[in-house]
Amino acid sequence: MARIAIVTGGTRGIGEAISLALQESGMTVAATFAGNEARAAEFSKRTGIKAYRWDVADYDACQAGCARVAEELGPVDVVVNNAGITRDGTILKMDYQAWREVIDTNLGGCFNMAKAVFPGMRTRKWGRIVNIGSINGQAGQYGQVNYAAAKSGIHGFTKALAQEGAKFGVTVNAIAPGYIDTDMVAAVPGDVLEKIVARIPVGRLGAAAEIARGVVFLCGEDAGFVTGSTLSINGGQHMY
Repeated sequence: MARIAIVTGGTRGIGEAISLALQESGMTVAATFAGNEARAAEFSKRTGIKAYRWDVADYDACQAGCARVAEELGPVDVVVNNAGITRDGTILKMDYQAWREVIDTNLGGCFNMAKAVFPGMRTRKWGRIVNIGSINGQAGQYGQVNYAAAKSGIHGFTKALAQEGAKFGVTVNAIAPGYIDTDMVAAVPGDVLEKIVARIPVGRLGAAAEIARGVVFLCGEDAGFVTGSTLSINGGQHMY
């Protein structure tokens, strides 16, 4: 029987690549999205992956959403916490709402989703949770105190939860992507993007599929001895 996986923010960008890679590996995938109905509908039609709409920052919505996926597809074996937002600005310009929204979505979403699925994984003695961090959570980034704090928190969250799941067959790991060729990065002004690429030793942006391959490994049957780890996929830009 196929494993059931949920990928948050799974209908576009890195999330879409992860959803497709897990599907190709033989899993039944549910992809969540926050608001773009048209994009989600196109994604589902093209891929056959069912899309579910809920806000990962909403605790009750995560409980209800995961329960719905379990009812429609089966018990959830894998969760990839990929959903994230940015509200960039220096601390002098950043208001509390911009801080709170990023913390609640990027870090709080990991808690909300894990809270919904971890008990079942523990009972069934098998589970995979992969949290998508960031190079900017490891190295920091000017104008991103909210985003860097949330992503850094993900790495600590991962190590702590891994200790709770280890003896029950539930592994918890993180991936810290560097700069990836997605719509978000494409929106960066060309001159700024050139400077970013110049700091990457391999000399290019990463591909979303390269992040997805790391996720597939960590979610696999043969990755049971890997837990509490952070896999940095950043072209050598930050060696942590």
